[in-house]
Amino acid sequence: MKICAIICEYNPFHNGHKYLLEQAKRLSGCDAVLCIMSASFTQRGEAAILPKFVRAEHAVLGGADCVIQLPAAFSVAPAEIFARGAISILKSIPAVTHLAFGSEMADEEAIERAAGLFNDIKADGQQNFQISDALARHMNAGQSYKRSLALALEEMGAESTLVTSPNGLLAIEYTRAIKRFCADIKIIPVQRVGAGYGDSSLKENFSSASAIRANLGDNAVESNVPGYVLKTLKNTDAAGAKERFDCLLRYALCTADRRDMQRIFGCTEGLENKLKNCVDMSAGGIIDAATGKRYTSSRIRRVLTANMLGIYSDEVKRYIDEGTYIKPLAVCEDKKEEIFAELAKSPLPVIIKKMSLSALGHTDKRINSSAQTPAFKCYKTDIRADFARSLIYGGQPEYEYTVKIVP
Repeated sequence: MKICAIICEYNPFHNGHKYLLEQAKRLSGCDAVLCIMSASFTQRGEAAILPKFVRAEHAVLGGADCVIQLPAAFSVAPAEIFARGAISILKSIPAVTHLAFGSEMADEEAIERAAGLFNDIKADGQQNFQISDALARHMNAGQSYKRSLALALEEMGAESTLVTSPNGLLAIEYTRAIKRFCADIKIIPVQRVGAGYGDSSLKENFSSASAIRANLGDNAVESNVPGYVLKTLKNTDAAGAKERFDCLLRYALCTADRRDMQRIFGCTEGLENKLKNCVDMSAGGIIDAATGKRYTSSRIRRVLTANMLGIYSDEVKRYIDEGTYIKPLAVCEDKKEEIFAELAKSPLPVIIKKMSLSALGHTDKRINSSAQTPAFKCYKTDIRADFARSLIYGGQPEYEYTVKIVP
């Protein structure tokens, strides 16, 4: 069996996502499409608008054959760690031979070239400081991080527009991660259709997930998502969720230890002090006050959310290096047995029953946390994330060992 993977969030699942699934099947020629999806929180540091099992089921109804969970430790992280965490899991599944993703520039050669320039180690084993030196030079001249990165790539003859769009940057990071792990996975960039990633205005058929979330009450949403998604979105209390999320972020920031905050990805140069000094503001006010040329609003949101969930960079790197687990969320009934047989070939444990936790190592809560394995600590972060999301949107987290079997 050959599987094409897609790294995703589906927040929520929409027509553009359905299109990518169709193209992944057509262009890869694979027997199945496997999605690895952010669960309760996303890469922008936001709580997912729908529960993970619901979004996973939507994906299978939309054409995926199976959806597994991307641990929160990787999903609430910069693009590099987001990509490395996902690829560290996908490479462990022998049947995964392709990776499809949407990109504003679907040029495989350009993506491969940019990824090569980003690599930390040259072929001769020497450290490659060229791109980091150029990046630092432009930032010191007053340019923003993203603009500095684009200028650095231009200097080296690469396509700079790749880094000025979120999907382009992720395309580079996916390719870098594949190279880093020496994974035998071929990339399939698919031209993105419709609105851009951060476009907040609704289009006729292919709006961004951001626009859909921002305009839930608009009738135009109906033409942008499948009917089964629209039905669940209508019951979402987005306004109340925003207020509850605000409270959780501010309380966590108020009680956070500054030294722990320094361990969070992106919390550098005394950013923890600036954030804690703004704790009396709303979460939106804190983000606005800290956003600037050096720090994007997405980065600030990620730092605040990682702080709330207790996600620290040193621990996350250990999760990637030592391995985590495969947590299926939903699977197509017709291919269930075949796909689960392929997942079982991975050296990573497949979590579908409570007894599966024993494969994570020391999981007894009575054991000192320092003796618990990185995989189990990562799993505990997922449990915290699910609980936090349930506080934000109301209700209780679904039974953790659920796997939605979709007819």
